[in-house]
Amino acid sequence: MDTIFALASAPGKAGVAVIRVSGTRAWDAASRLAGTLPAPRQAVLRRLRDAEGQVLDEALLLLFEDGASFTGEAVAEFHLHGSVAIQRAVLRALEEMAGLRLAEPGEFTRRALENDRLDLTQVEALADLIESETESQRRQALRVFGGALGKTVEIWRRDLIEAASLLEVTIDFADEEVPVDVSDRVAELIALVSGSLDRELAGIDAAERIRTGFEVAILGAPNVGKSSLLNALAGREAAITSEIAGTTRDVIEVRMDIAGLPVTLLDTAGLREAQDPVEKIGITRARARAKTADLRVLLLDDRGMPDMELGDEDIVLRSKADLSGDADGISALTGQGIDLLIAEIGARLSDKVQAAGLATRERHRVAFLQGKSALGAAQEMLTRGPDWYDLAAEEIRTAIRSLELLIGRVDVENLLDEIFSSFCLGK
Repeated sequence: MDTIFALASAPGKAGVAVIRVSGTRAWDAASRLAGTLPAPRQAVLRRLRDAEGQVLDEALLLLFEDGASFTGEAVAEFHLHGSVAIQRAVLRALEEMAGLRLAEPGEFTRRALENDRLDLTQVEALADLIESETESQRRQALRVFGGALGKTVEIWRRDLIEAASLLEVTIDFADEEVPVDVSDRVAELIALVSGSLDRELAGIDAAERIRTGFEVAILGAPNVGKSSLLNALAGREAAITSEIAGTTRDVIEVRMDIAGLPVTLLDTAGLREAQDPVEKIGITRARARAKTADLRVLLLDDRGMPDMELGDEDIVLRSKADLSGDADGISALTGQGIDLLIAEIGARLSDKVQAAGLATRERHRVAFLQGKSALGAAQEMLTRGPDWYDLAAEEIRTAIRSLELLIGRVDVENLLDEIFSSFCLGK
């Protein structure tokens, strides 16, 4: 396999830049650039020189042994001064070495997966961790990156392998001294895994919302103060405000961190019976986004309720309290009620994520549903008696494969290992 290298820190000028080299020739490349090599995991200061002996930089050098690095391969890391010119010079020197090539996007992480340093859910979580913008996203990604989902799937997989093993032994070794009626234990294991799958399925929507973000739509009649409220919440002039009704024609989005959650605020067109065809399009879009939003803030004035159906979770507020004197209202001009609104939005969205599970993606949902469907079929066949055990075992194996695909692991030998170790057949 090729030895690969790439800039491991963000591109551009910085205080420090890190270049990583991974593969069988990594330490040789480090020796050619830096001379004498340090002991693994011991940082040393070295002058880096190109093939002609020209000094490229004075940098820290770190080595990691095969099997004890992020990728699972021998790794060398150069911690350089963050000049773009230095980065280019060192990358060019590595590129000129035989057997080395520039890494493809994500290739270091792919090698970590191939070398069993990470499972597939951890790979996804690593991407989420790098992209995290809020505290809740960081915590969730770090939890999955730590292997929590993979460990849970491994427990399910172990229980299902035991269930399938019991059925296989009953079928294939009927003349041996093994349990004849295993249906109760198999049914118990299937119910245990199915219940856990149900709980994870119930928490996927909330977990996915933490990862991708919530949407909060600000609604109301024209000139009720929606754009002013958006600007006040965002702390900047994100939307154009004017005295002319219908100024906002399209949905304006502002990304925020509220209570540690990623939130996109939506400023929408004023709700009314419009004649202008462009304004009509804006109103149609406003209603469509309002239906899919996780939370809606409805602003009212003396004109009363606009033509829309309220939901139980909608937040309804009187706007322009600086003019009306309403003590319970909100004012984008004076800031009255803004902090309370932010706290209310944060509290309501936090309630929605209390049941968040470990799974965060549609791929996870599909794998869970396929596994649960197969277990349901296995349970039904189990009730029909021993003549159906072979089909029940196959459905359990289907569920196991779904979970193995979830974590990027397919190993049918574990089923045989369980049979022989559990029942000591020794044949």
